[in-house]
Amino acid sequence: MDKVYVFMADGLEEIEGLTVVDILRRAGIETVMVSIMENQTVTGSHGIVIKADMMFDKEELQDGTVYVLPGGMPGTKYLGAHEELGSLLKKACADGRKVAAICAAPTVLGGLGLLQGRKAICYPGMEDGLTGADVTKEPVVVSGNVTTSRGMGTAIPFALSLVAQLQGQEAADKMAADIVWAQ
Repeated sequence: MDKVYVFMADGLEEIEGLTVVDILRRAGIETVMVSIMENQTVTGSHGIVIKADMMFDKEELQDGTVYVLPGGMPGTKYLGAHEELGSLLKKACADGRKVAAICAAPTVLGGLGLLQGRKAICYPGMEDGLTGADVTKEPVVVSGNVTTSRGMGTAIPFALSLVAQLQGQEAADKMAADIVWAQ
């Protein structure tokens, strides 16, 4: 059974984190919000308070199928500075599990060396942080086991891409219809 972990820090872009959680849970995919802060509650960049499902515990997080990083500031900086999260993401990627990041957060993957030789995208103006990547302009880019996306406005296609990767394109298309996603 697939399990997705969405890592949350103070200053995350709320829509990028919660859209992924909402759509994946609607698809029946076990999705767990993980706080990397010192408490279970995080405050987004627009003052929305979110209670994560659990605190970061590297040992408990080994069973993920997908590891997701929402963007936003300073949330992305906190994600990038969390050494245990970085180690977890490197191991997951090396093991062939999926890692995904949106907005500013793909720069975390770039900083960890996970974008080397891959196509990737991020929030406009932050491309220098995509170290080693072939930068594109697509809303969502899947390159091997790494998925990146541009920002808040691409949160739905980003989440639908994860549904497609886990359950197939037909399931993603059904979800898009169910939520009345009009492109």
